[in-house]
Amino acid sequence: MVRRVLIANRGEIALRIQRACRDMGLETVAVFSETDADLRHVALADQSLCIGPAPAAKSYLDGREILLAARLTGADAIHPGYGFLSENAGFAEMVEAAGLVFIGPPSAAIRTMGDKVAAKRAMIAAGVPCVPGPDSALPEDAQAIRAAAAGIGYPLIIKAAGGGGGRGMRIVRSEAALVEAAAMTREEAGRAFGNRDIYIEKFLEFPRHVEIQVLADGHGNAIHLGERDCSAQRRHQKLIEESPAPGIDRSVIDAIGRRCAEACIAIGYRGAGTFEFLYENGAFYFIEMNTRVQVEHPVTEMVTGVDIVREQLRIAMGEHLSLAQEDVAFSGHAIECRINAEDAFRFTPSPGLVAQFVAPGGPGIRVDSHLYSGYRVPPHYDSLVAKIIAHGATRKEAIARMRRALQEATIDGIRTTIPLHLRMLEEQGFVVGGFDIHHLERLLQGGWGGQS
Repeated sequence: MVRRVLIANRGEIALRIQRACRDMGLETVAVFSETDADLRHVALADQSLCIGPAPAAKSYLDGREILLAARLTGADAIHPGYGFLSENAGFAEMVEAAGLVFIGPPSAAIRTMGDKVAAKRAMIAAGVPCVPGPDSALPEDAQAIRAAAAGIGYPLIIKAAGGGGGRGMRIVRSEAALVEAAAMTREEAGRAFGNRDIYIEKFLEFPRHVEIQVLADGHGNAIHLGERDCSAQRRHQKLIEESPAPGIDRSVIDAIGRRCAEACIAIGYRGAGTFEFLYENGAFYFIEMNTRVQVEHPVTEMVTGVDIVREQLRIAMGEHLSLAQEDVAFSGHAIECRINAEDAFRFTPSPGLVAQFVAPGGPGIRVDSHLYSGYRVPPHYDSLVAKIIAHGATRKEAIARMRRALQEATIDGIRTTIPLHLRMLEEQGFVVGGFDIHHLERLLQGGWGGQS
């Protein structure tokens, strides 16, 4: 039985998890760094404990300190949220070894899916379509590298096996650049991820980024909750997400979703997860699986009515899924804008004091944020400060409601990306929908954003 959950995270996701726990009658423990003592979820927690100074390496990434906090506060379970230690198999193992419940998949599943080569091998075995390329790490021998590349064809992309978040990747368009590019990527991978393994795949020129949300309970049951289109990106970082994906038939989504659910059962997965795909010319190509709750999970919650964080908690407590695949119903359209404390078009960080925060509201609007008037945004962490989600009966209505919400939102004292989002909602390619992952980058490179 779980009665007290330690939330090993900060900001909006910590508050989101805390609310789900309180809905279920569970006590919460907030751990925080010295600079985060004034976060809302800290004040609302049943217990709170400082675990170190501002740098994440000395607080939110210190697994031993988090486990000590769990022991001192009598926590039964740890929810890692997203980022930080959420996909760290070693930390999950430490939690398991301590006799606590890790609110996420088993450490073995995290380890398999965290290694992109092992993940691809597992997905091929499970019948999930993958990007063309070998399911093994690239050897260091130059001739073997050339032979592997010849079997795929150019252009291709070299990736770090232990990478993620758009880091550790290099596009190669000719054999002349291949060997040097492989060596450079290998060095970067070793420094950034502690794993020098790299692999190669066919580079898709104009794909969309479409992901499938899944839930699995560890009792042989797994379902999918449809898709999210996350193609509005800059430097591989998502800015706007929506569901359903414009122009993709529901039957196609259901077919790939069921394959993902079956793959969860095959690899012994438990909890919430997301299969990320590139989608081009009517075909899906698996690229990676995120073994945690996603930043953009509210999009799916709005169109399905399923509380994903609540399901995470129930599953971790040993319960079966609360619904079967045939019970999942999709209603309307939802869009999420990630509001970052950044200059809207230069993307430079903008930490500082929030002089005034007024959240938007009205029909179809949800705001997930830890901001309040007088809060000081620290410079030490990710710049995400709010997520605004709009739901409507149609995509057109969802866009109109999002536009209204963004115009209503007041965040004074710091710069945010709201002007970029408003500009994007008026952009013809976005209005039509179905654009590729390079669309926003092309606009920005062409001077579309101007000066904020």
